[in-house]
Amino acid sequence: MATLSNPQNTVAVLQKYNFKFQKKFGQNFLINPSVLEDIISEADVTEDDMVLEIGPGIGTMTQYLCEAARQVIAVEIDTNLIPILQDTLSEYDNVKVINEDILKVDINALANEYNNGKPIKVVANLPYYITTPIIMGLFESHVPIDSITIMVQKEVADRMQEGPGSKEYGALSLAVQYYSTPEIVVNVPPSCFMPQPKVGSAVIKLTRHEKPPVDVDDEKLMFKLIRASFNQRRKTLANGLNNFGGFNLSKEMIQESIEELGVPVNVRGEALSLEQFAKLSNIIGSKMNKK
Repeated sequence: MATLSNPQNTVAVLQKYNFKFQKKFGQNFLINPSVLEDIISEADVTEDDMVLEIGPGIGTMTQYLCEAARQVIAVEIDTNLIPILQDTLSEYDNVKVINEDILKVDINALANEYNNGKPIKVVANLPYYITTPIIMGLFESHVPIDSITIMVQKEVADRMQEGPGSKEYGALSLAVQYYSTPEIVVNVPPSCFMPQPKVGSAVIKLTRHEKPPVDVDDEKLMFKLIRASFNQRRKTLANGLNNFGGFNLSKEMIQESIEELGVPVNVRGEALSLEQFAKLSNIIGSKMNKK
């Protein structure tokens, strides 16, 4: 039975193991049962699913996942938490705990071994400092994923949903929307955590596209263009691409490509939609191939 959502039980476990929170791992443990239930519900976890949990902490959400899913793989980087997890998850026989950095884990191998290579669901309470590398790592490695349901800082969740022209719109918005449909499903105040973070959080669900929403010839080139465009905000797109280098094109050819896209040559990167970045990437790619 899931017991750790009760703050008294969480405190008892932390005291039993004399556990000290480590700032470098951004540890904030959830202690609100209704939020945990919302996450399981919004992630649409069923008894047919294999779930990959990133950063289980002391196993609070892991207990809920074990009761809802067929198989849970929990990847925890902090070695000090492994004996605690062995204790708090001892009554479940459908969980495997891996002590490793998620960025070094072969998720394809896990999906093959535990899910016959079929798409898995990812659930996580992510620290802010590693949110983007983990999300991009999961998407760019093209591992079989159905959805990613994650707790992140509210401002990061907002950024993932933003569209062109807004202040929060950027490379993360475009990358997330290229690979998935983002939807904020629950807003979570600091009081739901131990220790309490300084800012609000949100649970966002990223439902993987079966195929990308835009046609692009070279995915890597498009993301290189996107990074260059947002590398120096408030600069024009043309200046951003020129300053970034690595495209092996003259200033004139970059301007020509932007004009071919049908937008003003002094346009800024944040004004372009995902579709326009894909088109620009195809235009620039064809010019580079002709050289």
